Amino acid sequence: MNAAEPLYEAGMRAYRVALLLPTYNNATRIGEVLEHVFTFTSSVIVVNDGSTDNTAEVLEQYPLLQLVSYEKNRGKGWALRQGFKFAVSQGYDYVITMDTDGQHDAADIQVFLNELDRQPGALMIGARNMDQASVPGKSSFGNKFSNFWFKVETGIKLPDTQSGYRLYPLEPLRKMKFFTVKYEFEIEVIVRAAWKGVPVIAVPVKVYYPPAEERISHFRPFKDFSRISVLNTVLVLITFLWIKPRDFFITPFRKKGWKAVLRDNFMNPNETNAHKAASIGFGVFMGIVPIWGFQLAVGIPLAILMRLNKALFLVAANISIFPPIIWAASLLTGKLVLGKKDWAFQYDGLTIETMKRLGAEFFVGGAVLSVVAGAFAYLLTLVLLKTFRKSSPKA
Repeated sequence: MNAAEPLYEAGMRAYRVALLLPTYNNATRIGEVLEHVFTFTSSVIVVNDGSTDNTAEVLEQYPLLQLVSYEKNRGKGWALRQGFKFAVSQGYDYVITMDTDGQHDAADIQVFLNELDRQPGALMIGARNMDQASVPGKSSFGNKFSNFWFKVETGIKLPDTQSGYRLYPLEPLRKMKFFTVKYEFEIEVIVRAAWKGVPVIAVPVKVYYPPAEERISHFRPFKDFSRISVLNTVLVLITFLWIKPRDFFITPFRKKGWKAVLRDNFMNPNETNAHKAASIGFGVFMGIVPIWGFQLAVGIPLAILMRLNKALFLVAANISIFPPIIWAASLLTGKLVLGKKDWAFQYDGLTIETMKRLGAEFFVGGAVLSVVAGAFAYLLTLVLLKTFRKSSPKA
């Protein structure tokens, strides 16, 4: 290794990892932090989140760093999101994020790299020792609060979900659309990554908390804690209305594969033909009924309540993957039911009245079409099963 080369340069290059530092009005510390991190790696991205002090002047003294900068302060979450985009554009596969208040030790980068060798593709959170005397009481409480809700939302137990020292795999995040921009983003990103099947794990890191009078923090306890609470409320609702029912249905397919699950469910001797047909008919109905965006959120709990075959229901409900065809068919059906004759979809400008008229046609048509298609799917499946299935238990 070249004598002048940073200590972890080879590992950072091998895994295409960059160190990402979001910063805002931290001119008194950012230089010291950069001197420290350049000892370990030259792959450093700094996002200047609209600083109004002399942060920009300090950053100019470090020509090796890769800089993302904008004038208006948007929040830590926005800074991280811009850093992710920039890192992807530069060909990086991962970023390790550090706070710029001096609490993290860049020597712990090696901890992430070691774990990356064992678990490539994982999202890693640096777990701090939150029991040490220097940890502020509000930080300890906030961390326990966050850990609890993260487990509720994902089923994963982690010791430190509020740590900003993390390794993010960029490929799965690149395809996601995020909605938060401030501190709550660090909760949104790990919850939604876990929902996508990204492994979220903890690795041990050191932490240093300076005396209270020297600490730099832009966390606003009331406003930011309120935003985090609202986010957790939304995430919990999504968890129980969508994620858990979805996983309940999808897990068998992941374990055994689509073909095996479908074969087992169609040939299951413990279910009647009528029960299987009802599962498929209800799936087609829910895939077409005009409550777009909520079809599975409503249909899955109902399918469970009615004790339908969850695999067959899910397959049939996937008729909704052809929305343009279903929308057009719904609108045509609505026009037919309501006695309209403008089959060419002509409309007299995008007015309130036009929207009301087309909306009525679409929802009436979609409701009728879903019932008719569901009933047809039920009857067709029943006929096919009675024709080709060798035996069926009595109802």
